[in-house]
Amino acid sequence: MPSGLTKRPLTFGGMVVPLPVERGERMGTAEETAGGEAQAWGEVTPDAARRLLIAAVEAFAERGYHATTTRDIAGRAGMSPAALYIHYKTKEELLHRISRIGHQKALEILQTASRREGTARERLADAVGSFVRWHAGGRTTARVVQYELDSLGPDARAEILALRRQCDAEVQRIIEDGVAAGEFDVLDVKGTTLAVLSLCIDVARWFNVDGPWTPDEVGALYADLVLRMVGEK
Repeated sequence: MPSGLTKRPLTFGGMVVPLPVERGERMGTAEETAGGEAQAWGEVTPDAARRLLIAAVEAFAERGYHATTTRDIAGRAGMSPAALYIHYKTKEELLHRISRIGHQKALEILQTASRREGTARERLADAVGSFVRWHAGGRTTARVVQYELDSLGPDARAEILALRRQCDAEVQRIIEDGVAAGEFDVLDVKGTTLAVLSLCIDVARWFNVDGPWTPDEVGALYADLVLRMVGEK
């Protein structure tokens, strides 16, 4: 930010919107990440591998992938740098595993909402609300999953992009169903799908647990906004 400029809060509908978290600002300690988000990493074993992965999530979110060293990650996990290589061959392998697990969870959330019983309106509100809550409640993980894609090598990136396309397809299917049923008035389904997902994902960039809203409140707000976006009838 240029010298002399002061951050001023944004307003939306008379409410104050928390400013985006800048690179380098505190994202929470490894212990806090473990307590608030580690349930996402239950499949990672043994315990040492899980501790390293959680430490990597925190470091990547706070410092960025390229500015983070394996020594940083090991130190946050309370381990020696040599211990990291027992479980992960490279720093990129850590990022790849974080990205894959995170995107699989995101896809599961959207599939559950997309394939449930109910109208397109109900399914879209469920998809958006759940997706936003995940990005807000797991903001540290989501920042890494959504914003470090370009740090992956070609093969790993291709795998993650395939998962992203599946996420896109679930939301697009709901919107198409709504248009076909006369529930939504949308001229460009693909463009609207992109807008909806971008809106949800961006929550991870600015959400602050010390801010004025809870993840549930933001999820409800965004679900309402998206239904207005699709011209709910």
